[in-house]
Amino acid sequence: MLVAVVAVRLATRTGMPSLLIYLGIGVLIGGDVLGLSFNNAELTQTLSYAALVLILTEGGISTNWQQIKPAVPAAAVLSTVGVGVSVGIVAFAAKFVLDVDWSTAILMGAIVSSTDAAAVFSVLRTLPLPKRLTGLLEAESGFNDAPVVILVVTFAHAGSHPWYQVVGEIVLELAIGFAIGVAIGKIGAWALRHIALPASGLYPIAVIALCVLAYAAGALAHGSGFLACYLAALVLGNAPLPHKAATRGFAEGVGWIAQIGLFVLLGLLVTPHELGGAIVPALVIGTVLLLVARPASVIVSTLPFRVPWREQIILSWAGLRGAVPIVLATIPMVEGVTDARRLFNITFVLVVVFTIVQGPTLPWIARQVGFGGKPQAEDLGVESAPLDKLRGHLLSVHVPQGSRIHGVEINELRLPRGAAVTLVVRGEESFVPGPTTVLQREDELLVVTTEEVRDAAERRLRAVSRGGKLAGWFGEHGT
Repeated sequence: MLVAVVAVRLATRTGMPSLLIYLGIGVLIGGDVLGLSFNNAELTQTLSYAALVLILTEGGISTNWQQIKPAVPAAAVLSTVGVGVSVGIVAFAAKFVLDVDWSTAILMGAIVSSTDAAAVFSVLRTLPLPKRLTGLLEAESGFNDAPVVILVVTFAHAGSHPWYQVVGEIVLELAIGFAIGVAIGKIGAWALRHIALPASGLYPIAVIALCVLAYAAGALAHGSGFLACYLAALVLGNAPLPHKAATRGFAEGVGWIAQIGLFVLLGLLVTPHELGGAIVPALVIGTVLLLVARPASVIVSTLPFRVPWREQIILSWAGLRGAVPIVLATIPMVEGVTDARRLFNITFVLVVVFTIVQGPTLPWIARQVGFGGKPQAEDLGVESAPLDKLRGHLLSVHVPQGSRIHGVEINELRLPRGAAVTLVVRGEESFVPGPTTVLQREDELLVVTTEEVRDAAERRLRAVSRGGKLAGWFGEHGT
């Protein structure tokens, strides 16, 4: 764990997802090197599913809904139609490269066609890309696990599957997962806002538990548990919950633990001396995936949305693979599919090689197509703590660089009646502001509100931060 935590710093500097280091740790302690023998694919799959639930939970909680909202239609098409295009092209290549039947070829295509949320999030958040593009990639990586899992499970079972049956099953499972995820997210958010828990540390635990509940309910209802989990996390992460910053920090820590454990476990399952025969097929299939299948899926999926060509290039190159394809490759092993071990080894090599190729080169590609400069300004940071006995809320507000609250007087905030700025912390100084106190960037504000106007106060603060003092009362932008 300590080595993995330190390794994150190295990965951040190189722009390479830290998954490679974690995989390396697993390989190092495995049977071929330090001698820990492990070949239990079924246990690996079970623990991997649990880790993916926590990783998707962290991804949903940390995703800004306002940022991804405009990109949701395109992301939905890219994660369904786009996945279908990618699976078809990769399956065609796998059929002839691996000399297998069409069912196994489609299985290979489905395994490697999902982008990885953890890998995408870790790389994208260090790049100065437009919010709509970052939102599209984040939403796609959160959405596309569900249809791909359904495809892999379907084709890992023996027998033929008519295309209309597969499509119908995917639509039904996605619909069930969508309904359950949104319902649990909204009910959970309402409950956490109206039931004051006795300790602040219970709020993060409750949020994580609700997201795991969404996965379990979705799976038990024969829907997509992964989609239910991600959507529940997305709803909860964007709701005005008490102790929201602490919840996000806790989820991030849990997500890191899940990633480290998952990748080490997958590295441990690999037998390095068996990988030699997988190198050439992995390079050929990976090249087809990177240069043909992924760009084709992007072009077809974004055609109705008129996405500029330079954004299509980023979308094509940023389709990072990670833990998800390797986890999916354990499903055929558990089901006893012919050549399952071979598919697993090819997937492992493909993920490692093309993560090395795509991760560090993505910033260079972004600069070549004109996406450079400084990262986008942060959104206003608001942390809420309920005052149960007083029927009020205490809002801790951070004014980031680029916020248009800078230069605004307290009375120009026009907070609703029942809300007031009671303290300003500026550097090492704290003071009670007056009506004409001018706010500055990097200020910390303490705002007290009644229960009734808590949401309106936060909306107004965010509106002024984005649109200045002339922002509409309930708007998020200037008028």
